[in-house]
Amino acid sequence: MSAPWLESLRNQPRVAGFLDRLALAPPKSLLLEGGTREERLGLALYWAARVNCREAHPPCGACRVCRQIAEDACRDLILVNGAEGSISIDTVRDIRSVLGDAPTGNGHRVVILAEAQALGDAAANALLKSLEEPWPGNLFLLLAPNRDILLPTLVSRSFVLTLGWPKAMAEDSDLRDILADLGAFIQTGTGGWLEWTAKKGNVDVGLARRVLQEVQRALLQASYGNPLSELATVMARRLDVVAVRQAGVVVENALESLDASANPALVLEWAAIRIWGLMHK
Repeated sequence: MSAPWLESLRNQPRVAGFLDRLALAPPKSLLLEGGTREERLGLALYWAARVNCREAHPPCGACRVCRQIAEDACRDLILVNGAEGSISIDTVRDIRSVLGDAPTGNGHRVVILAEAQALGDAAANALLKSLEEPWPGNLFLLLAPNRDILLPTLVSRSFVLTLGWPKAMAEDSDLRDILADLGAFIQTGTGGWLEWTAKKGNVDVGLARRVLQEVQRALLQASYGNPLSELATVMARRLDVVAVRQAGVVVENALESLDASANPALVLEWAAIRIWGLMHK
């Protein structure tokens, strides 16, 4: 069986090294941000196997525990994927109801909340109680594209690791021009952005996804106060911390719409108009 975390390890070796060191004294709550959705989930499964595999060089990927984790069939793994819909307070309560019991194996129970931005406020506050007073044997892992789209109280109680983002668009002159038009639009509400999205055949799903990933990258840089691109500089100058978080939610909703086969041009237009509104509220 090929372990589902292998590609994530190849793409994110630095973070994988950090996880190996952290496994010697695992934090009660860990947050993985950045990278792609697939890479975050792959590293989350790697973490669950790393802290539970009992072979000489964990995770081996072949023992019973590793196979069960890879197949989401391990009793000590609770995986809730916010990419499949909102994470409700009832779901968090169900998780909390089992945390007082000892793990069934000799390792840790790992609770993975993938795309944790899908937590509603009530669900997030219910989860916070578990993070503040964790039962022994339980480890939490939150996954999100950007820490700023989560409640600050969840972030403050978690050890944060930032994955490297997908390859930058610096070598892609076409994408650079598209992002320049987007930057102009979200500042002024004018320019060639809407003309470009409106032209038939200009936007496919792959291109729309790349544009939105670059917007995510810019928002992350803006939130760190270290803008490295023109778009990030615009966002750092015009968006406060709350607005950056709100813009991150807009981008995540846009990516989910692409997954649901929405028209990619309309998705980009909607996202740009929403971010423009945040800049001028």
